[in-house]
Amino acid sequence: MGTLGTNIWIFTDPGGPAAVFDTLAQPGTVETILRFLTNGKFLALLTLLFGVGLELQYRSARRRGAPWPGWYLWRAALLFAEGLIHYFLIFEFDVLMGYAITSMIVAYLIGRSDRAVRAWMIGVGSVFAVVIGLLTAALVYGQDTASTPASGESTLFSEGGYTEQVAARAELFGLYRLEAVFIVPMGIVLFLLGSRLMRAGVFERSERGAALRRKLMILGLGAGAPLNLLTSFAGEGWFLVDRYLLPPLVALGLLGLVTSVVHRMSGAPGLLRRGLTAVGRTALSCYVFQNLVAAVLCYGWGLGLAGRLDGLRPWWVPAAWAGICLLFMTLASLWLRRFDRGPLELLWQWAYQAPQRSRREPEQVPVSRR
Repeated sequence: MGTLGTNIWIFTDPGGPAAVFDTLAQPGTVETILRFLTNGKFLALLTLLFGVGLELQYRSARRRGAPWPGWYLWRAALLFAEGLIHYFLIFEFDVLMGYAITSMIVAYLIGRSDRAVRAWMIGVGSVFAVVIGLLTAALVYGQDTASTPASGESTLFSEGGYTEQVAARAELFGLYRLEAVFIVPMGIVLFLLGSRLMRAGVFERSERGAALRRKLMILGLGAGAPLNLLTSFAGEGWFLVDRYLLPPLVALGLLGLVTSVVHRMSGAPGLLRRGLTAVGRTALSCYVFQNLVAAVLCYGWGLGLAGRLDGLRPWWVPAAWAGICLLFMTLASLWLRRFDRGPLELLWQWAYQAPQRSRREPEQVPVSRR
């Protein structure tokens, strides 16, 4: 739901994803504030939680005495394949491919000593921050000394057909996958940080966990959020800082805040909590579904609302976000009445277990045949 809060601005732009590369010009004040609420923050929060998931997989393997990373690499390969299909058929800015590459790297780091992990986090994080700083300086300097004439607005997404968009994704694969250059190093740091925060007890219902969450909220919401708000209005030259450098700080505050709120909940879950839980249990399906629905609503081969309602921007965009979220919350809840996993999760489970079953089958050959 948080990632849709960022992506919905891309879907509802008449220029579609191509408009992201045409210009980074400052939108109006209202739209800037609305984008500030989600831009980069839930990407970073999702990345932290992927690290938590990797930690859980590592613990499970250790408990069972299974080799590590072992079959986890097959899981990462499936994630990459899922992201590749999602990229070509649905959405240019898929994050799953970047996470798959990151998880393959971090799988070999997560079990190392705290000292080694800390060194990797500091090393990769420092290089990442320096590169972002240098690129930002170049963007700000270039913004002050040169002006590039705006290119004509693309009509591919407002008027083009579905097959034309798929062909464009194939043709511009390198351009649209450029964000992975930033996601992978950021992901290494945040994967490892998510793993270590879990080990430190950030999710525990204890004084130690509560103290850690308070520190995260002070850092993320007290310091990171105000700075991120400033960069949101600082101009297009600060785009990289605004999306990749400060949002991870805010995400830490959100992690502490959401966990603290959950711990204070009591009683039977209401309609909203049940809906959110259903989305959590069908997260992969909902991620793909929300982008598919947004494409159908906004693109020219669907209802074409991006072009038709452009005059109502930015007001109709949050309504579109809320409507899509309500739709997949409802569908997820109904689906889980009959199944214990989402549709893509069930397919994923079959694909993950199929090669493991095939390797066990020779061991079950009858003695008479041996």
